[in-house]
Amino acid sequence: VGIIGVIFAGAGVIISYRHYGSEAGFYILVGTSALAALALFFSFRSGAWLRFANKSAIDSKVNEGITASLQEGEEGITLSTLKPFGKAQFKNAEYEVRTLGDFLDVGTKVKIVSIRSNQIIVKPLIKQ
Repeated sequence: VGIIGVIFAGAGVIISYRHYGSEAGFYILVGTSALAALALFFSFRSGAWLRFANKSAIDSKVNEGITASLQEGEEGITLSTLKPFGKAQFKNAEYEVRTLGDFLDVGTKVKIVSIRSNQIIVKPLIKQ
């Protein structure tokens, strides 16, 4: 909406130059610029922009504290495609996991390689 307003204001100034001449066009340009500057000044001063500001913050983390029940070497199955992040199931619970760079399809059996700072790293389970 702001961009369209600037385009219309510019178009109005150009049209005033063409239809009313240089002197009238100049006064309209100065008036439009002054009104735009006053509008910006008072909108910042009144705090009107604070209504549009995002004041919330996300302070949660993925898998925070829920990896305590898991151990390295446990086996599970992927619930989504891992590219390299995705979801896998271990002990009937769903976790967000990461591979070491592999892309794995849904339903692939995986094994936990390591758990670092609530990040679960898995690799595909190869049957022998």
